[in-house]
Amino acid sequence: MPRLFIALPVPDEIADALIPLQSGVPDAHWVPAENFHVTLCFAGEVQGAVMKDLEEELSDIAGPPFSVALAGVEQFSTGKQPKALVALVERSDRLDWLQQKVSTVARNCGLSIDRRKFRPHVTLARFGGGAETGHHIAQFMASHSTFRAGPWIADHFALYSSRLTGSGSVYREEAAYGLMF
Repeated sequence: MPRLFIALPVPDEIADALIPLQSGVPDAHWVPAENFHVTLCFAGEVQGAVMKDLEEELSDIAGPPFSVALAGVEQFSTGKQPKALVALVERSDRLDWLQQKVSTVARNCGLSIDRRKFRPHVTLARFGGGAETGHHIAQFMASHSTFRAGPWIADHFALYSSRLTGSGSVYREEAAYGLMF
């Protein structure tokens, strides 16, 4: 059963701007540039028939392209345990609209979708349990607090599958959906 998510791909020029941020924090598992994306909805493990329904229903979402920009960095954590370092995506009405549409489609296909508040971001690094980061995360946050990249025009979103390998996750675009006027 594939693990699926729906996301905005990050263009190469934005990925190139993110790569220099990926250093200076021990125990960080840096995300490869080819895996950079802005998750709109995580669907989890999905059976074949539901995946086909999801692919079809996502194609009914129609909206115009919109501008996306990155501004700042943040640490996601559970208690005192760091979980990820991320570049933040500036909020916009169009981005929020697309995320809500995608999540509604996924729910209508019978998927159990997390109802946490949408926090758009690009994951730069993940941490395993017991990561020793000490002052390094604070230094990372201070050094990159003024980071900016973009804007770029989001002219499509995509359905991705994720397969876990010994060297990390491999993402594959299963279907792309154009945003047009």
